[in-house]
Amino acid sequence: MAKQQQTRRKHIPQRTCIACREVAGKRGLIRLVRTPEGVQIDLTGKKLAGRGAYLHPQQRCWRRALENRRVEQALRTKLSAADRERLETFMATLPDSEVESTTEGEA
Repeated sequence: MAKQQQTRRKHIPQRTCIACREVAGKRGLIRLVRTPEGVQIDLTGKKLAGRGAYLHPQQRCWRRALENRRVEQALRTKLSAADRERLETFMATLPDSEVESTTEGEA
């Protein structure tokens, strides 16, 4: 009797965006990490050690997380002025999802 070969599904790690609470694949989110030096942005996903939180790569989620102190709550720390400035500078480089969706509808 021949054995049937089963196709194994590859496990895709899931994480939740702390701003919109939407579950997505880990690689589709940006990781923030609390380190002794402050809050760092880990673009690789798991290279930095420390308590982590995930956000979508969209300004809307980053703005909501910073305004509502969700980053501080998730990382269980107080953001310093330098940390906040670093995160806001990085946020400015991200696409604004609201602008993209309105331009797609016009095409």
